[in-house]
This record gives sequence, C-alpha cells and structure tokens, in this order.
Amino acid sequence: MTTTLRPTEPLQHGADGSLSRRYNVCVNSRPVGAVHLATGSGEGRKAARIGELGIDPADRGRGRGAVAALAAEEVARGWGCTRIEVSVAADAQAGLRLASALGYVRRNRLMQKELDGNPPELPEGSRGRPMTGAEFTLWAERARIEYARDWISRGVPEAEALAESARDHATSLPDGLASEGAEFTVLEHGGTPVGMLWLGARDGWAFVHDVEADERHRGRGHGRSLMRLAEARALASGHSGIRLNVFAGNTPAERLYESLGYRTVTHHLYKGLL
Repeated sequence: MTTTLRPTEPLQHGADGSLSRRYNVCVNSRPVGAVHLATGSGEGRKAARIGELGIDPADRGRGRGAVAALAAEEVARGWGCTRIEVSVAADAQAGLRLASALGYVRRNRLMQKELDGNPPELPEGSRGRPMTGAEFTLWAERARIEYARDWISRGVPEAEALAESARDHATSLPDGLASEGAEFTVLEHGGTPVGMLWLGARDGWAFVHDVEADERHRGRGHGRSLMRLAEARALASGHSGIRLNVFAGNTPAERLYESLGYRTVTHHLYKGLL
C-alpha cells in the first residue's frame, strides 16, 4: 500500500508572502487523514510548519502519520524551506514519540498555571515599579539581540533570526513602552533594580513575554520574586491564569517554573531540512 499526500485546495499565497496548503493523507487513493502545511512571511518563509496532522482511528498504528510527515517535509523542501516545525500537546505521547523518531528536537515549550485568586507577596525589601523610558530603550536593544541568539542557537540562520526578532518586537510593541496591553515592571530590592518583567495577554491568559533577573544579582531568589510579581499583576488585570514559553536547555528557568506549579501544555519542535 502507498501513502501519499493529495492537495484538497490550490496553493495559497498570503499577501505577506506566506504559503499554505491543505492535503488529504491517502492510502491507494483512499483518504485516511489530513494535514495542513504553511510557512511564515519574509525570512520566515524558510520555515514550514506542520499543522492539524491527523490519521483516522481505524488507520492508526500503521505508520501512516510518519509517512505523511515525511511527505510534508518533501513538500516544504520544494517550497525552498530549510527548517520544519511542529507543535505537539504535552499529553500526546504518541505524537511526541513520532516526532522524536523522525529527528525533531524540542525548541521550547508552553507552560501555564491556574491562579487561586490570592496575590503572592514579595519578600521583604522587594517591590515592583513601572519601567522608565530610558530603561525600556536599553532593554529593547538588548532583548532583540538576545531573542535572536536563542533562535540562532537552535539552528535558525543568523539573518533569519535577526529579522524574525525585529519583526516580532515591532509587532508586539508597535508603540514601544506605551504599547496597548503591554506592562513593563522593574523589580527593586533594597532600592536597587534587580530584574524586569514584560507581561501581556494572549488567548485569554496573562502571558509572560520576558522575565529577567539582572546578571549581577542572580542566585538570590529574584527570579522567583519576579514570577510572584507576574502572578500578582496577572490577577490585578483580571486574569485567572498565566502562561509563558521557555526554551529547551534553560534548566534553571524550567526548574523554577515547575517548582512554582507551572505545567507543560505544548511542546514546540523543529528539524533542519537538508
């Protein structure tokens, strides 16, 4: 039996240069599932994303999903992509095993925590205050570079990573410090700035876009204080839960979030296309 992908629509060209197409997964012309393949825009065109890959229950356990994913990779190569990505729910163990067997590696994971309504208190001597314009300028310049470095360390070409970082920050913060829905807070301890927090909202949840303890003051519990501050600010803004992304390999951050009761919702994985 031969497993193939058959388009169910013409190739879609987005106004921003992105591509996408939906396919049926077929065995000898018989549909047994479906998959959606898409790219980003601009430099993001070099990365394809597998979405909505599903095999009908009666045809599972026969390698159909693996063949469909490999076929999607060939399509992505034909589009000129050099990387392919997929997101897998934390409880989809079969999907995680399949992705691992096909050579995908974890890039980052989405974590979340439901809040109990009681704002956590900060340690004595610690307080949060709004970030100043001068502090924001310094942070923004550094953040764009560090964000790009995170992607570069995970196989994204430098030019693409820098362009993606600039685009993401411009989209998320069109008006800088005054951008709607963005809240920037500086954590002070004993009157000294020791860290910063960028909190926003996404999909009905409070979302930690960035949290950072000052390098000179790390190892003193300020990271935990920043997360307590994030939860307090989330409750103050009317949210009952908080989410964040953490890159694979950032072990101190992963341990901190787990110790605070955050659980993994989704794994984001990638694979280079040779």
